[in-house]
Amino acid sequence: MDRRSFLTAAGAAVSVSSAGCAGLGGGGEESSTDESTGTGTSTSDAGSADETLVVGTYSAFVDSPSTSPGAWVKQRFEEEFDARLIWQTPSNEVNHYIERRNAGVDIEADMYLGLNTDHLVRVDENLDDGLFAEVGDVAGQDDIKPGLQFDPNGRAIPYDTGYISLVFDGTATTAPETFDGLLAEEHAGDLITQNPASSATGRAFLLHTIKQFGPDGYLDYWSDLQDNDVRVLGSWSDAYSAWSGGEAPMVVSYSTDQVFADQNDANLAKHQIRFLNDQGYANPEGMAVFEGADTPDLAREFMGFLLRPEIQGEIAVRNVQFPATESAELPADYAELAQEPPEPVTFGYDELKGSVSGWISDWERQFASN
Repeated sequence: MDRRSFLTAAGAAVSVSSAGCAGLGGGGEESSTDESTGTGTSTSDAGSADETLVVGTYSAFVDSPSTSPGAWVKQRFEEEFDARLIWQTPSNEVNHYIERRNAGVDIEADMYLGLNTDHLVRVDENLDDGLFAEVGDVAGQDDIKPGLQFDPNGRAIPYDTGYISLVFDGTATTAPETFDGLLAEEHAGDLITQNPASSATGRAFLLHTIKQFGPDGYLDYWSDLQDNDVRVLGSWSDAYSAWSGGEAPMVVSYSTDQVFADQNDANLAKHQIRFLNDQGYANPEGMAVFEGADTPDLAREFMGFLLRPEIQGEIAVRNVQFPATESAELPADYAELAQEPPEPVTFGYDELKGSVSGWISDWERQFASN
């Protein structure tokens, strides 16, 4: 279970091991079974409608009606459009659809919500034929913030974004301001992060270290982190639970952490944000229509619906992330709690293609041998 699934499990609790903000960081690993497909979940059985839209996504987007956007989005969409919306949440997320396409069987969904750059690289490295169609004309697309578009082939449209940062207990420590500061003796054993091979959050942090130290220097940096007793756990929820349980004062997480903490009256002094080197690794998420979708036009209408200012704002609040558009309607205090880095950094599609798998494999070999 990763960050998004953790929110579903944690509900409104923010104390002890259930503390945390939620949203879109790592891939959820839990799913339920939809009676019509056997691979996902439907939040309800809506009445008769002219069309049905099946949307694949990660489980925590729909599993918790009190905090996750899925149930609210479904209700609003079905109220306005003469259509039924079914959420499909396979346990292995995008890999499920890659496997079905490779096996030559029906995709059974019209679009996917929750794509990031890594996903697109994985799709293109594992499939000879395309999985997603060119997005074409979608209402509201011109309002997306500059720099968030991450698919050079025009298949995915961003709908939100987040930034990887340190979250630290300000009553126990003061986080360093730089990557090199994490190597100081005074911070020995202070940091918990995630395995980049199994966690999107951990992968983003690894990629940030590659941005900082280069492909030829990041392994040396990680060797120094190991010498300073960094703790690497499997998923975001593993790491965040250990941190919130007091096992270490710093954890790799998201710069929207205070939003969720404030919603649940947590002590914000224990939920401080640090952007190392004044940078945060950007992780925009997008949506795309499957090639051969049964209802591609309805899928694009749904995309436009999600980019409306009021829908963007609600998704950001419920998913505890930043909206993708310039005109999103957010609560007045959101900007005070959701912190954006002075300098967002990220790897683009062309930089990751052909490289990211090797970087992770090299990290795994070194980390296991040290």
